[in-house]
Amino acid sequence: MTPGVCLVTGASSGIGRACADRLVAAGWTVVGASRRPPTGVAWTPLTMDVDAGVSERIAQLRDQHGRLDALVTAAGFGLSGPVETTPLEQARAQMETNFWGTVRVVRAALPHMREQGGGRVVLVGSLAGVIGLPFQAYYSASKYALEGFGEALAYEVAPFGIAVTLVEPGNAATGFTDNRRRSDPDPDNPYAAANDKAVTTMERDERAGVPAERVAATVVKALTARRPPRRVTVGTADERLGAFAKRLLPHRVFERLARGPLGL
Repeated sequence: MTPGVCLVTGASSGIGRACADRLVAAGWTVVGASRRPPTGVAWTPLTMDVDAGVSERIAQLRDQHGRLDALVTAAGFGLSGPVETTPLEQARAQMETNFWGTVRVVRAALPHMREQGGGRVVLVGSLAGVIGLPFQAYYSASKYALEGFGEALAYEVAPFGIAVTLVEPGNAATGFTDNRRRSDPDPDNPYAAANDKAVTTMERDERAGVPAERVAATVVKALTARRPPRRVTVGTADERLGAFAKRLLPHRVFERLARGPLGL
């Protein structure tokens, strides 16, 4: 696929910002959507909340540029805390943005791609949607939902020349870590010690993760590939091996190996 018009959600920071920057450098016409668009960027910022007003914003983009060739969905946030004690309103907010927000953007983009005869959709998922993370269960649930959604969507839109790729990053060094919403239990809660140890370990690993630009390079490659992959992982060799090992090992063996690094 040659460079065209691409919408990137979550473009104000992190992986979304890196994708927008790299795409515009590669010759794409990029519209970067976020709740609080940045200034001084080389692409067109768009104020858009993935939880509301999506169809109108994308229709405006199509009217302005005449087409929409590609969509990269990178909007989202993290939530940690035990399943039992995390308030359900926080869990629902996690799903509302990470999953339903993505669904709304994809649904609004598809008619434009169908009418012009094709397009590319890249859903930024996570290895947390392949391997469940303790004390980030609702985040994992939102990313597991994207896996099933993207796979099913690919069947439906292929006849219209639309390709779907799931990009699954592992730990990435971005502002995602500092912006995580934590629902830590009280110190005397039976989950408190394990929650604190696991989340602290995961945040340390995130800060030492791959740069956002490496994820962005994978996204650009998926958008321009002659035969775009259905799924592609990005991360350290150990992270990618872990995703592969889960498919091969008995679950008791895999879970015993996974507990160790988290102190569980």
